[in-house]
This record gives sequence, C-alpha cells and structure tokens, in this order.
Amino acid sequence: MDLKVYSEHDFPAYLPKLNALYEDLFSGGKGFRAQLTQTVAATLRVPLSTIHLLCQTVEFIHNSSLLHDDLVDRSSLRRGKTTAWLKYTPEYAVLAGDYLLARVMVNLSQFGNIQLVQLTSQAISDLLEGEWLQDSLVKSVAVTATDIDRVHNLKTGSLFKWCLTSPFFAQNINDDRVYQTLNRLGEILGLLLQRSDDLLDFDIRNFERKNVMGDIRAGYVNSFCARLFTDKNMEQRRELMQIFDLNEFKSAVGLEVFSQTLKQFDNDNAVLIEEYKMLLNDLAMLSDSSFEETANALEPLAELLYWRKP
Repeated sequence: MDLKVYSEHDFPAYLPKLNALYEDLFSGGKGFRAQLTQTVAATLRVPLSTIHLLCQTVEFIHNSSLLHDDLVDRSSLRRGKTTAWLKYTPEYAVLAGDYLLARVMVNLSQFGNIQLVQLTSQAISDLLEGEWLQDSLVKSVAVTATDIDRVHNLKTGSLFKWCLTSPFFAQNINDDRVYQTLNRLGEILGLLLQRSDDLLDFDIRNFERKNVMGDIRAGYVNSFCARLFTDKNMEQRRELMQIFDLNEFKSAVGLEVFSQTLKQFDNDNAVLIEEYKMLLNDLAMLSDSSFEETANALEPLAELLYWRKP
C-alpha cells in the first residue's frame, strides 16, 4: 500500500497557504508511525481503506505536534527546511496544527467506530499533557530520570500505543489482555526511541549526524543527562548546563563517569528490550496464537529503535 497519507485533495483548495504549508511539512518525513500502524494492521487483515485512514490519522497527529513543538522550541529547521512558524508566521503554524487535529476527528467520526474515536482522543490528550510537562522542565536542573520517563510515556509512548492498538479497535477485537500487552509494548518502544534520541545529543551512535548538545543549549536535561547528574549537586548541575562544547562537557562530568553512565544506560535499556521480547511471546500465545504474525512483525523494532544500527 502507498503510505502517502497526504494529498492536495485532503484540504480545501481555497486555502492555498494552508496547502503550501502542509506540502512543506509532510514532504521529507519518514512516516515511521504510519509504517508501524500499517505493519500491525496488515497482520490483522484490516481493509486497505481503513489502513489508509489509520495511517493518515497518526501522521496528522504527529505532524500537528511537530508544528507546535517547533514554535514552542523556536526551532528554525524541520526535515532540512525552514520551520512553518518562521516561513508562514507563528499564527499560521498554530492554526495548521489545530486544523490537522480537527480533521482527524472529522475523519474518524465518519468512520463510525466510537471506541477508535475515544482511543484517539486519549492519545491526543496524553501527547498534549506531555508537551506541557516537558515545557515545565525546561531550565530546571532538578529534573530526574523519572520525570523524563513520564514525558516520554506521554509524548512518544501515547502515539506508539495508538499505532499498536488502533488496528485492533478498527477490527473490533475486544480482549483486555491483548490491549494491556500492546500498551506496554508501545510504552517500551516510546522509551527506547526517546532514550536513543537523547544519546544523539551527546554524539553517541549518531549515524544521522544530528547536531549535538542541542538539549543542553535549550536548557533541557534529557534522560541520559539526568543520569549523568545523579551524583551532582544543584550548583554543579547549573555549571554543567552552561557548557555547550561536548568534549569540555565530558571532561567536566568526568570521562570515567560518562563512560560508566553510558554502559549502565545501555544495560538498563537492554533489559527493556528483553521485556519487549517476552511480551511479544505472550502476545503470540494469546487467542490460540492468532496474533503470532503480529508478534513476529514487531520483533525487530526494539533493538532497531534503540541501537540505531545504520
């Protein structure tokens, strides 16, 4: 199936600036969440028209969050291009993000599955709560790893849970054990992706060559940084947050401390990956192994998301 979730026919032609903004926004994206949704849906034999609706839904929600994120963070680039708030004004970026969420609810309401509408509404609510929480932690040096995990579960985990469960809702599969397993799988994938992304800020497994020390510059203590700060007092943390050169930052933290923290961080996430694999085994055995194909399709994701193998 073609995973292109956006076309010029999806939005009113009499809003040319809106369409131009969306053309910029959607082009160049990897569509990972849509691919994940499609993978699960295909194993359940979901009709192609429904798969397209689900893939479009999650990409609309995700891209809406990007529009808002870029404005809040005052980011200048998205996918190698000028961000929407800079190119089209902040007002247009906000309106475009809100409009995507409105179209999600219009489309799902027409589909007529109230459980899917409720699932989607909860995912959007969780994502926005995560945005609020993350913004409240900026410029704070008292942030803990638990605080960051809560943000990741709300922001990223919410959409991953939606990707895994929405095809089951669309097929009216009702099994609490299945949903509990899928929700935990989504939480783990969200944590692994965000923790891996946080390592990129320190140029660790940075195969995509993303800019480093961006979180520190923005005053944000990410999940790896929070672990580096575990034994630091507040004054030491404030001083470290003023260092924007990676080599200088490592020296100030202590090269041995940095290395040992990374080793423990990797070990902790390897444990999460093992839990993920055990949950997939549980999923495969539910309902007389009817979900074995789903479990097999999801099996490689955890390691790929965390270890970022090129």
